[in-house]
Amino acid sequence: MQHPVIVALSGGADSVALLRVLLEAGCDCHAAHCNFHLRGEESMRDERFVRELCDKLNVPLSVKDFDVPAFQLEHGGSVEMACRTLRYTWFELELKRLECSVIAVAHHADDQIETFFLNLMRGTGIKGLAGMERLNGNIWRPLLELTRQDILDYLEAIGQDYVTDSTNAVNDYRRNQLRNIVLPAIEQQFPQARLRILDTMSNLSCDHELLRSLVQDTIPDERNIDIKQLCHSDFADTLLYHRIRHLGFNRDQCVQAIEAARRGHSGRQFTGEGHVMTINRQTLSIAPNIDNSKQQEIPLDLHQGLQSPIQLDILHNTAPFSPLMCDGKNKVAFNTEILNCQRIVLRHWKRGDRIRPFGMNGSKLVSDLFADYKLDHAAKQSTWLLEADGIILWVLGYRASSDFPVAKESQDYLIFKI
Repeated sequence: MQHPVIVALSGGADSVALLRVLLEAGCDCHAAHCNFHLRGEESMRDERFVRELCDKLNVPLSVKDFDVPAFQLEHGGSVEMACRTLRYTWFELELKRLECSVIAVAHHADDQIETFFLNLMRGTGIKGLAGMERLNGNIWRPLLELTRQDILDYLEAIGQDYVTDSTNAVNDYRRNQLRNIVLPAIEQQFPQARLRILDTMSNLSCDHELLRSLVQDTIPDERNIDIKQLCHSDFADTLLYHRIRHLGFNRDQCVQAIEAARRGHSGRQFTGEGHVMTINRQTLSIAPNIDNSKQQEIPLDLHQGLQSPIQLDILHNTAPFSPLMCDGKNKVAFNTEILNCQRIVLRHWKRGDRIRPFGMNGSKLVSDLFADYKLDHAAKQSTWLLEADGIILWVLGYRASSDFPVAKESQDYLIFKI
């Protein structure tokens, strides 16, 4: 059974043509209309048109009202960016709710050219100049090879009307300035400019695919990168950037990371959007940037143990205790006084955590313990700690505390095993 397609339907020429084309192609369509209430009565006119059109074509429709100023007040950003964020966030929710396959949007060749210039002026690489992809995740752009004029000719041929957004003629936005001023001026001097730009973008898209393939062959594992192998290349920073840019790292960070790696600055970290890159002795590791101070703690019932997210078995033992029964890493023991603790949890490491390691005098920073074991950032973030009433008793898999010790030959103690 074919999954339905969500069609982003504003009521303008492009989206109306998209809906009609997909219906003619036999697609099962569900229209989605956003009312941002930014143009007063004109916004309501667009919604009425979309409702009437979908009713006429027997297409199910979802309509969502948005308060753009309120969103900006909370999140900041321009009106254009606020609308884009609100629109695509809702589309994703509708995609799941309706069990649709993709979200079809009406970007066309003229939009591609405008995107080319906008990215060019921002400063971009091959990917930005290659423009939008026909299929990018759940976003589908079936009209990318058609021009705006092709779309208008099609609508005229089938006798289909549409609404016009009056703000398209206002040059307050950069895209409108490109559309209404810059591109017409270029075409006046270079009549074939649009076609040649589209050819260039197509060539750049092919070059980008080749580059992406080469980068993946050179750096197969983006989470644990062999520093020695990477630094042998004269283009190490460029290779690194194209391999991890989607994780939120910029080009300058990649340049600095390669320089730090070549100088042996182990432990140096770089933070991207949601990830942390760490220079280790042999590898450059990348892991999600987890704010452990905000992580949920997992309460532990000492009478039951734990099955998830790790399996932790707890045995109340009465046989005479011998230190040989435990290895101090994956299997440890504590006396039954631990049962009197009010708060026993498993959690991840936080900066400043200390433990009194068994067999040592005094306490030690858990971070120093991690350094002793040469753990990279990802391993540190994923290691669990057992805490009882604020005391760290066990760094699971590595070291136990001297707190709540079990005397030799004791016949009343708890054994913890992972």
